[in-house]
Amino acid sequence: MINTSTERNGPGALPAAMGAGVGERPTGWLKRVAVFLDLIKFSHSIFALPFALIATFLAARAIGLMWPGWLRLGLIVVCMVLARTFAMTFNRLVDRHIDARNPRTENRPSVRGDISAGFMRMVLVMSGVLFVLATGLFDELLGNVYPVILAVPVLAFIAFYSFTKRFTWLCHFFIGASLMLAPVSAWVAIVPPQGAALGWQVVFLGFGVLFWTAGFDILYALQDQAVDRRERLFSIPARAGTGTALWISRLCHLVTVLALAAFGAGIGGGMRLGVVYWIGWAAVVALLAIEQSLVKVDDISKINLAFMTINGLVGVVFGVLSIAAILGR
Repeated sequence: MINTSTERNGPGALPAAMGAGVGERPTGWLKRVAVFLDLIKFSHSIFALPFALIATFLAARAIGLMWPGWLRLGLIVVCMVLARTFAMTFNRLVDRHIDARNPRTENRPSVRGDISAGFMRMVLVMSGVLFVLATGLFDELLGNVYPVILAVPVLAFIAFYSFTKRFTWLCHFFIGASLMLAPVSAWVAIVPPQGAALGWQVVFLGFGVLFWTAGFDILYALQDQAVDRRERLFSIPARAGTGTALWISRLCHLVTVLALAAFGAGIGGGMRLGVVYWIGWAAVVALLAIEQSLVKVDDISKINLAFMTINGLVGVVFGVLSIAAILGR
């Protein structure tokens, strides 16, 4: 699973091995920041950001703009980066105990001590405060108060998903719902929730993101199947086994392509998108089929290729072609 596991033994001292005898702590502020960005997988922002931008361009059309403007785009990107930094920092902070007992994650900088808990807490507070301030600019500069009203609930939800593996195998769908907030929140930031005609269309986009994320998170969780069972953590692979988990992941991705088809068709009174969009949709179908083919019951060695490369392509290709389709309407 993607960073959703948490320690089950409550707060307390980290295992003695943590931070002991594994290299030297990074020296210099820039080097520490680079290590931290790698720790929170900053490059994985490419997963959700394209969908937030799709919603931004669609929302601009809903309020009569051909182009959302650099101010709106800039604020959406800043809020996305800050929200994801908050969520991933929180996750690494609360997960560092169990990460120390997982061979796959025992060398993370948060476990070795290269990045201290104090540094992560500082980043957590800074990113959370800056996120709230950034959402306030939508009210100050654009007259939309809803982003700042919803800022703290959004932060609370995307932090909460880190705990869900403690008590439910639906944890994969909680992280999917967290990423679903990207397009839905972008829509609300541009169009106040007052029943705009295109509002339901972005819900289909959000469902596509939710089930896409849940599907690849289930695949990723196959790596930690034995650890999750040992630690009595919840995940679909740990509960149902590899074969069943693969079929559930495939079903999730089937729902994804159906939701994105509904999005492109403008079901619910939205904008019908043209040929360029459907080329992007077909690319998503092909990429997800490739992703599923890379992971087999008896061979999960290509999970990282399926997870990072394929899903990165899904986000970029679908995002670019969807925005082009919206601009072409």
